Amino acid sequence: MVSSFKKALDSGKFIVTCEVAPPKGTNLEKTIHHIEMLKDKVDAMNLTDHQSSVMRFPSLGAALLVKELGGEPILQMTCRDRNRLALQADLLFASSRGIRNVLCLTGDSVILGDHKQAKSVFDLDSSQLVATIRTMEKGKDLGGSDLDGGVSFCAGAIVTPGADPLEPQLIKFEKKIEAGAEFIQTQAVYDLDKLKNFMEYAGQFPAKILAGIILLTSAPMARFMNKNIAGVNVPQYLIDEMASAPKGGALKKGIEIAGRMIKKIHDEKICDGVHIMAIGKEELVPGIMAEAGLV
Repeated sequence: MVSSFKKALDSGKFIVTCEVAPPKGTNLEKTIHHIEMLKDKVDAMNLTDHQSSVMRFPSLGAALLVKELGGEPILQMTCRDRNRLALQADLLFASSRGIRNVLCLTGDSVILGDHKQAKSVFDLDSSQLVATIRTMEKGKDLGGSDLDGGVSFCAGAIVTPGADPLEPQLIKFEKKIEAGAEFIQTQAVYDLDKLKNFMEYAGQFPAKILAGIILLTSAPMARFMNKNIAGVNVPQYLIDEMASAPKGGALKKGIEIAGRMIKKIHDEKICDGVHIMAIGKEELVPGIMAEAGLV
């Protein structure tokens, strides 16, 4: 069965996805609140998989929760924590429960997270995980054995349009498309000229491109991302704009900036949609969409 997200991608409409971070524990009350708030406003919700290598409630469990509540989940899967046996098993389970969308990620280093003593796996990378999905859809596992009941997924991956130099990212991007990625959600973009440059190359491929928008909450946050997140560059004029916000008004200013960027991407048809990352403030996503004129 084709997912509603896949149908939206194929329809040519402007796509809006967002992230919902599972809790660090079993209290799902806030997560449920966010899902209920967003399920009728966005085309799909990503459920993050131990984002930044911080241990949390599993993405697969959160994706099932979205499904139960009537939303459209995108299951994030990283290769950091599982070998090919476990990854394939999780894909079988997800498919059997009606989860039809997967975002394939290699995964952040455990050094960034809260379990620095953990051992990374990286048996596969994100391109290989996309290829694994396509192999399983043909009724085979990676060992060459037949599957008794196959899978079907709308599979995607990520790319970093702001990387400098950009060429290595373009090589990775093309490799992911060749492996079978149908959609790409980008790392955070703040320089739309760089996004346009990337789209001049990416536009020749059939995959749909969703520009990543991370909500800025303060000028120090913007400086932190510039210093610590590879491929993310918040221009100085945006940092100055955040810093100029009146006391207590930085978050409002961040929503205004995110909405302004999304509106420009939409109005100028720069790419196929946006992926909004509010990072723990998912309740602000509708406000960002309203600022962009999308609701």
